[in-house]
Amino acid sequence: MPLFRSNEILGIAEEALVFALESSRDSHPNEYMGFLRGEPAGKLGLDRDGIVITDILVIPGTESNSVSATVKTSTVPNDRNAVGSVHSHPNGVLRPSDADLATFGQGDVHIIIGAPYERDSWKAFDRDGKPRPLDVLDVELPDAESFFDFTQADIDEELREQ
Repeated sequence: MPLFRSNEILGIAEEALVFALESSRDSHPNEYMGFLRGEPAGKLGLDRDGIVITDILVIPGTESNSVSATVKTSTVPNDRNAVGSVHSHPNGVLRPSDADLATFGQGDVHIIIGAPYERDSWKAFDRDGKPRPLDVLDVELPDAESFFDFTQADIDEELREQ
């Protein structure tokens, strides 16, 4: 096992982006909010170091309206694979507001999706609110059911990797 792993965000899985776009569309005219979770590229069959955004975590109890979405911080899981956030702007504006910038401190990438929630209706930003590139990657994601299929040996291996 290498001593250092790249934490560079390589991109977002196509399936994760489609989920975020559809969720944003379904939430309209209210904002949508979720958190981004990533997996090492090697676990997805890519021959590169870095992280691929694979999941959107939806937090129960998120409150939203047409101009904001609020998550109770006590309900956000402490997930070492968390890499940032995603939320929508029903007005279609693809730049962070002052309120957005105040929440961008956690994570390396933050996605804003704007109406009409089409394939080109989103942008990625770094924690300072500066636009950053984010490739959409066609990777095969593990079966969602396999998330719950683990053994003690899997847990021990995961702890050794930390």
